[in-house]
Parts: sequence; structure tokens; C-alpha cells
Amino acid sequence: MKDLKDGIRAHVRLDWMNRVHKRFRGTDADKRYANEVEVLKVLEERGCPYVPRLLEEHPEELYFVSTGVGKLADTISKERADQLFAELERDYGVRHLDSEPRNITYDTRAGRFCIIDFELAEILPDPKAPSPVP
Repeated sequence: MKDLKDGIRAHVRLDWMNRVHKRFRGTDADKRYANEVEVLKVLEERGCPYVPRLLEEHPEELYFVSTGVGKLADTISKERADQLFAELERDYGVRHLDSEPRNITYDTRAGRFCIIDFELAEILPDPKAPSPVP
């Protein structure tokens, strides 16, 4: 496996099948793990095509496996990154809350930018859900 990040908050590795293995560490690791898993599930339910898909959950180890979504887009501008985070909120009802270019990848297979790292994200009402009838 290839290390992508080995920090105080997470250890992230990429396996030979291009799957991401993320283990949470540090302050509030259990809460950050639970939040990221929940957000990824909601985004899959809502049909967001440009985020990782959850493949395995290991809550007792604060560890999950997801699909890979390309390589870090280290040359993306802050303005373009902000547009992508705004699209995510507008179209899929998720506010990222760590909306920095370091959380954007580029997936050559999909031909588009993708968003990663949802441990601090907030789930909002589904913008595609019908409005309640008064």
C-alpha cells in the first residue's frame, strides 16, 4: 500500500486496486469517523457522482475503505475549488466545512474534479426532495 497521508488526525493509504483506506486518529476520531461515513452514505443516496463511494466500514477500528477518486488537484485555484464546494451544497445538500483546494482531486477516468474528506461536513436538507405541502 502507498501512504497518501500520515498525520495526527488520519492515516490514509491507497491499495493496488485504487481503493482508499482511511483510519481516524486523534481528538474526536470517533465522531469524525461516524460523520464522514454518514455523509458518504447520504451523498451516494442523493446520486452525487464526484465523491468516493464507501466500500467497507469498520467502526470498532475507526477505519473505512472507499473508492479512489483520482489524484490531488494541487494546481486547482481557490476560486474553482470554491465553485465545486458550492455545487456540492446546492445540488446535493452537503456543506463541506473544510472547503480547501487540498480536498479536491482530479479523476482522469471520470474526466472531472472530485471532492474528498468529509469528516467535518454538515448534511443539509436534500435540495431535490419535494417541498412539504402546507
